Amino acid sequence: MNQRHSISMTVNGEAITMDVPVRMNLVDFLRNELGLTGSHVGCEHGVCGACTLKIDGEMVRGCLMLAVQADGCTITTIEGFADDPRSDRLQAAFERNNALQCGYCTPGMLASALDYIEAGGSTDRTAIRQHISGNYCRCTGYQSIVDAIAQTIEEGQKS
Repeated sequence: MNQRHSISMTVNGEAITMDVPVRMNLVDFLRNELGLTGSHVGCEHGVCGACTLKIDGEMVRGCLMLAVQADGCTITTIEGFADDPRSDRLQAAFERNNALQCGYCTPGMLASALDYIEAGGSTDRTAIRQHISGNYCRCTGYQSIVDAIAQTIEEGQKS
């Protein structure tokens, strides 16, 4: 049985109303129905962090939430973070520090890092590592990611 349900939400500032299969997870809805392919599906168990999104101000795993559960919510995907000037600085720091290689984890890692920065996170590398511990990267070894986040915070303190 292919039941569908009508949902309405705001995604990256745009009002969306659609009928969706009741069992479709949120990240698949964003990718397949809305064409927002920045968030990735990795483990489908909420462990890897590749599908990290902001929903009503909280960071969540899009693979663990059904699209129908997001009815009435405000969602920001990695594409929506592009309007945040900190996002530009963070992306530049990732590039400078070679904090990305294959790029698969990068959108979720950037989303988690932006959340840390927005919350007033410090340059303490242990605190940064703790905050991004829910985002897996199989390529970089994390040190360059931690350096990029710390540099972004330092640059923000100077401006």
